[in-house]
Amino acid sequence: MSRRSYASSMHERRGSRFRVSDEELMNFVLRVALLSYQMQPKPAEAAPAEPERDKDYSSRIHGALSSSLFSIGDLFRDGQKGVRFPKDLIKVLEQKLQDIAMGKDAAYSDQLTRRTMAVFYGQVKDETFRRQMKENRKIEELILMFATNATNVLKKEPTLQGDGWKVELNNHIAQFVRLLRDCLRHISHVSPELTARLEMYTAKLAPAQSTQSDSGYDSASTSNRDSMVSSKRISMQVNDMPLVQTAARLFKLPIHVVQKEVEDLATYCTEKAALNDLKTCLKNINAGAPFPFRREDFESEAAWQYWRTLETSHLSQLMVVMVQFNPELAKSTPSEVLPQPVNGRPGSLYSNYTSGRPDSFYAAGSSTQRHASVSSRHSVFSMSGLGPSDPEGVPDALDGDEEIQVGFHFTYIPPNPRKYYKRLLEYCIAADLEAMLSPAVGDDDEVSLGILSPPHIELINECALRWRIGQPYRVACFLDIVRQFYERNEVPLECVPEALANITRVTSEIELDKWATQDVDYLAQIYGGLFSTFLSHLYHSLDGIPHLKQSDVAPYLSILETVRDSGLLERYDVDVSARLADIQGQVRDVSARYYAQKMQELQAAPGVNRALPLLLMTDEIEKNAKLLDKRFPEPILGQLDIVSLMLEVQIPHFLMDLDDSKKRLFEDSMNGPTPDVPIQDIFSLYRRTKTLLGMYKAFCPNGEIQFDLGGFFEPYVRQWLINTDNKTTQWVQAAIAADKFQAEGDEGHSSSIIDLFDSLRSPIQVLQDLEWIDEYQEARFFTSLSKTISKAINQYCATIEELFMAEMFPRPTDYLQPQKSSAWLEKAKQLADRGEKKVEAFTFQPESCVKLNNIEAARRLLDNMYAQMEADKKMEVLENSAPPVPEKVERDRFLFTVKVAIAEGLVPLDSSPSSRLDTFVTLSDEQGNRLAKTRTIYETLSPRWDESFDLSVDKPLWIMISVRDRALVGKHDTVGRAYLCLDPKRFGDFLTHDLWMDLDTQGRILLRVSMEGEKDDLQFYFGRAFRSLKRSENDMVRVFIDKMSPFIRQCLSRNILKALIKSTQSGSIDYNRALGNVTALFGSALGSKDDVQIPLPQSDKPRIKPESLTDVEIEQAIVPLFDFFDANLSTLNTYLSESTKDMVMSRVWKEILNVIEGLLIPPLSDVQSDMKPLSDKEVDIVFKWLKFLRDYFYAGGEGPISMEALQNQKYRDVLSIRLYYDWHTDALMEECVRMMQHSLRASPSIKKRAKSVYQQRNLGTIKNRKKEKQQEKEKEVSNGETILRILRMRPNTSDFIAQQLQAMTSLQAERDARQKEVEKRKLQRPRQQPQIPPVPSIPPVPGVP
Repeated sequence: MSRRSYASSMHERRGSRFRVSDEELMNFVLRVALLSYQMQPKPAEAAPAEPERDKDYSSRIHGALSSSLFSIGDLFRDGQKGVRFPKDLIKVLEQKLQDIAMGKDAAYSDQLTRRTMAVFYGQVKDETFRRQMKENRKIEELILMFATNATNVLKKEPTLQGDGWKVELNNHIAQFVRLLRDCLRHISHVSPELTARLEMYTAKLAPAQSTQSDSGYDSASTSNRDSMVSSKRISMQVNDMPLVQTAARLFKLPIHVVQKEVEDLATYCTEKAALNDLKTCLKNINAGAPFPFRREDFESEAAWQYWRTLETSHLSQLMVVMVQFNPELAKSTPSEVLPQPVNGRPGSLYSNYTSGRPDSFYAAGSSTQRHASVSSRHSVFSMSGLGPSDPEGVPDALDGDEEIQVGFHFTYIPPNPRKYYKRLLEYCIAADLEAMLSPAVGDDDEVSLGILSPPHIELINECALRWRIGQPYRVACFLDIVRQFYERNEVPLECVPEALANITRVTSEIELDKWATQDVDYLAQIYGGLFSTFLSHLYHSLDGIPHLKQSDVAPYLSILETVRDSGLLERYDVDVSARLADIQGQVRDVSARYYAQKMQELQAAPGVNRALPLLLMTDEIEKNAKLLDKRFPEPILGQLDIVSLMLEVQIPHFLMDLDDSKKRLFEDSMNGPTPDVPIQDIFSLYRRTKTLLGMYKAFCPNGEIQFDLGGFFEPYVRQWLINTDNKTTQWVQAAIAADKFQAEGDEGHSSSIIDLFDSLRSPIQVLQDLEWIDEYQEARFFTSLSKTISKAINQYCATIEELFMAEMFPRPTDYLQPQKSSAWLEKAKQLADRGEKKVEAFTFQPESCVKLNNIEAARRLLDNMYAQMEADKKMEVLENSAPPVPEKVERDRFLFTVKVAIAEGLVPLDSSPSSRLDTFVTLSDEQGNRLAKTRTIYETLSPRWDESFDLSVDKPLWIMISVRDRALVGKHDTVGRAYLCLDPKRFGDFLTHDLWMDLDTQGRILLRVSMEGEKDDLQFYFGRAFRSLKRSENDMVRVFIDKMSPFIRQCLSRNILKALIKSTQSGSIDYNRALGNVTALFGSALGSKDDVQIPLPQSDKPRIKPESLTDVEIEQAIVPLFDFFDANLSTLNTYLSESTKDMVMSRVWKEILNVIEGLLIPPLSDVQSDMKPLSDKEVDIVFKWLKFLRDYFYAGGEGPISMEALQNQKYRDVLSIRLYYDWHTDALMEECVRMMQHSLRASPSIKKRAKSVYQQRNLGTIKNRKKEKQQEKEKEVSNGETILRILRMRPNTSDFIAQQLQAMTSLQAERDARQKEVEKRKLQRPRQQPQIPPVPSIPPVPGVP
């Protein structure tokens, strides 16, 4: 049977595209295997033993040592740098030593050897030794440590006499070095330098031919060693050739066929032929022949010289080793022809390259089966003379060998060594894979951990050594074949990174720029194939987006990054950017498919909420993006950002779907009170969409997306604001309906104000949570919401006032017994009809106090809301970011404030001279629609309402002012009417105008009118809300005062004064009770040192206090007033909050001062008064009453009002009356003229504008305005008006008074006119005033409702 027939059973599909004949491959492999056997040590002829009689024992030992042993110093004398061994060597060595010591390793069965190894095993187990070796890791030091331990053991061996231990030490060190080589075969990543170094030490330590010991020492160790060396002779039997047997199994050849082939090859495959191959290689290098390499095969001269140096050095070394193992070769080759022997270099390109493990085909070429023991003493070279090679001298030395010719004339090297090597490697890998997958291999059988088995590794290494296959090509070829097998799914993925690691290891030893050009091109071609293959794997693995994991692509990425970072893809013309663009397209396509599938799934779910699928889709996009960003924090391959690519596709798709659902989404969110799409979901959708846009901007900075987020969602917010505005009435009503108006907490307010503001804060929080994308648009939203808040506050104030008025003026359940506003007031009227001027005191209810507290609490809560809304900041945005104002189509709106102050000269409707009117005022528009209504002032012909109303107009508006008399039953009677045109042109100076309007019957009414521009901004609406609260508060406090005022006026009246003066000490006064009341009511007020000293004119003599009346008697006259205060002020003190109580008490005190002032002097007018001056005695009583009342309210510092507030400017004005009360009329006139002139000169020439809404936008501006107003009053203090009022009680003074008032009015009118002109010019300079239509004529009077 032919050899080809045996080789034909190999799988053709595994054949290389560089086709090599299997028969030729087998032939050359067998040649190398045969040479490997031939290179085993050959015993030399035994030298005759010297006679024992000629030498004594010591001399015989010395001769044996000198002829067969060199020292450890000789072993390491070359001066080479120490080589570090792998960190795993100690662990493997420890296990080997343990097996030897326990007799488990047959190769080391000698007892003395086992003992030496056992002692060193104990040394290896020592922690100090292990730590020292871990830090040092020098192979020479490890051998020296063993030599030290072995020396100690052998010296103590009794069978080794004299220096006999030295002979044995040489053998033990050699066996230890062999043991180290065996250990390295089980370790990966062994440096080639270490392998070469151990090969050299093996050659140096090769023992000489065994001789009879002169000492007669015949130990088991010696005999065993001699038997291993000398008993074996060269035979031509295949069974004695391990490497040939490996080749036979590889090619599946029978033994007899191989035997015949070996016999044929032995005729010309000799050691001499191998040596000639090496010589030919050296000559080819010198002559520039194509094989192995020449200068043209390298890109640079430096690379060529680097390779040439290493190659010639290694060839020389191989030649020396061959001569060492076969000294006969030296006889046929002159010594001057052979190069000097060299040591194995660390950078050798061939046999001692990398891993020495059994599964690495880069291990040392020597087989462990053959014994490397050639005696150095018979060599023509002395190993102690080894030194660096001289590559330049090698060609010269070879010139003397005439039989060596330049060219491809080789015995062992095939015609195309690279193709043969690659084919052999394919054969070996295929055979090993087939063996591993064989059913004959059990699960528990030990198999090689690598892709190649140790026998094949040895065969491959031997062939590479003889065929001069460089290490760069070997690792590249291995990677190429692994790639091919992987693409056919015949090896796992893990084999590829392992093959790449070999590339990395070799490139770290030999840089790529020192490789041969064809090796680099070959590697670049392999890398290009790998890049395409694994880029394809990556391409398909991305189908798992968005659930892709790092572990799914990590193996591919590791390989791709290694290939990319090599920089060789450009040599293969691989367009990395284009390939990555394909991957990016795949990511986009997968992302789009996933989005479409997910959106279809979400939309298919049942439900009417069309926003829900969109919301869930946003959650899905964000969740997947965050997950992928966490798993892939850096772009794949530095360019492939999965998150960016996914968002680049999915977010635009989502926005398209969102835009497509715009119409139906809006309709579903507005279809009834409970829409299919809740507004909360719309707002959530806005926030989620905003988040997605932010993610798109962050991950796709170069992407452009056209989507108007604000424009899309603005209609929803506007509609929500409208709906919120419509709900305010319901909120107010619900809050008040659930309120029992019982004080809660220290502030004394009830639940309704808290509930209302909780409802109002909710939409503010909603808007703030939106974090609207456009600041200006957001400010407009808050402006609209502030308008709603103002509306709600105004409605709350109106409702609370209505309830408050119902409590303060309870209506009877029926009209059978007519009553006006309260029981005591009706009784007072009945008594008045009978001629008794007595008024019963009114009792205040706690609920009324709570309502007033609510108004005060609302001001604080509204101020907090102003801060929460950041209204000032929003106003800055509105002012600075507002878009250009288009031409106005709508007219400007103006806000008029009309204050109904007082009326005088009213005439009763009946003929009774003692009749009084219960009047209120209504304001109506041209169509008769009521715009405003004041409260009712009872039983007076000169009512004072002091109520303000805001009227918004966009054009001149005529209003009708109707003064009406309240009737208990039936229609209210009209007392009189007046008409006023609210014309923006007339009130364009924005000042307050006092207008006395004559009624169409008799009498007149005072209106204070001011105007300001109505603006659509936050501060304006907050100002209106604060104004509503303040007016309600003032109105409610005024009602409190109105309820107290009649009783105060009755107790502090001229009738009481007259009665007190006429009374005698007999009868009705109980002094003990009076003193008790004083003590109880005033506390320590009596005898206070805080009395204000009233200056008297020098011309007046000191007054004599009336002796008939004591302070107790004077106080006793107003005890009912103190009782009234005790009853009502305790209620106010208990149920009013601190701030509200201070305000009410201050107003009570102000009313008392007005009443006292009214007792002393009449009001200011140009008409002479019928009021008569009080007598000195009466004046003293009045001021004592004032002192008692002051002390009562102060109560030694524990009262409701501080002394500073009690002795205010009004109090000082009242005291000033005492100063001028008795002056002569002429003196008063002179003083009045002087004061009036001084006051007019000192008063400001510019009349300030009326109080604006903007000055009341929060508590801070309100306090500032109040402080400025107080300062202005202090500056304008003058007693001129007091003197004029005193003069009204003097005869023949009416002309003087009229003259003074006219002068004051004229002077002020001139100043106002000048100021108006200045203001007009200022307004006309920047812009023209809008055209305001002329004032229309007075409309006809509508029918009285």
